[in-house]
Amino acid sequence: MNELQKRLISSIFLIPLSFFFIIKGSNYFLFFLIICFLLSCYEWNKMIKNKIFLLLGYTFLFISFLSAFYIRENLNDFGLFIFLFLIIISISTDIGGYTFGKFFKGPKLTKISPNKTYAGVIGGFLLSILIGALFKNYFINNYIDNNLFNINFLFLIIFLSFISQVGDLIISYFKRASKLDNTGKLIPGHGGILDRIDGMIFVIPTFYFLNNIYKII
Repeated sequence: MNELQKRLISSIFLIPLSFFFIIKGSNYFLFFLIICFLLSCYEWNKMIKNKIFLLLGYTFLFISFLSAFYIRENLNDFGLFIFLFLIIISISTDIGGYTFGKFFKGPKLTKISPNKTYAGVIGGFLLSILIGALFKNYFINNYIDNNLFNINFLFLIIFLSFISQVGDLIISYFKRASKLDNTGKLIPGHGGILDRIDGMIFVIPTFYFLNNIYKII
C-alpha cells in the first residue's frame, strides 16, 4: 500500500472521529484535547534533546491546547463555528500546498523542508481563501453577524494561512535537526500527530491573541 492510500484510509477514519469530539464539545472535547496534548508532548520529547527547547515546546503546546479549549467552549455562543473555521483554514492550507506542490513542482522554498515549493505556498493561500470564504458564506454567516468580524476577512484568512505554513516549517526544522522524517508513526501515511497539527497549533493561539487585541468576534 503506497503512502497516498495510507493517507486516505487514515483520513477517512480520523477526520470523522475528530469532528465528533469537536462538535460534541464539553467533556468530550476536553478528553480529546488532553489525549492530543499528551501525544504531542510525547513526540516532542522524543524529537528534542535540548532541555530549553524541550521546556519551551511543552509550554507552547500547553498554551496552544488551552487556547483551543477556550475558543471552542467560551467564545461567546459561536465557539464551535470559529474553531471549525480555524481547523479548516489549516487543513486547506496544507492540502493546497501539497496538491499545488505535487502538480506544479517548481523551485524549492527552503532546505528546512525539501518538499515545500513556491507553488505549494501559493496553492496553500489560494485553497484556504476559497474554502474559508465558502465556510463563512454557508455556515458562519447563518450564525454570526458579519459586523462581528471587524477586521478584513480576506486579510484574516491570508494571515492565518501564513501562520499555518510558518508552523509547518518550524516543526520541519526541528525534524530535520533531529534527523527525522516524521515526528512519529502513530498515523499511517501521515506520521505523528505533530505532523498533522503543526499548522493548527500555531493558528489557534494566534487567533486567540488576535481576538483579545482586536475583538474580531
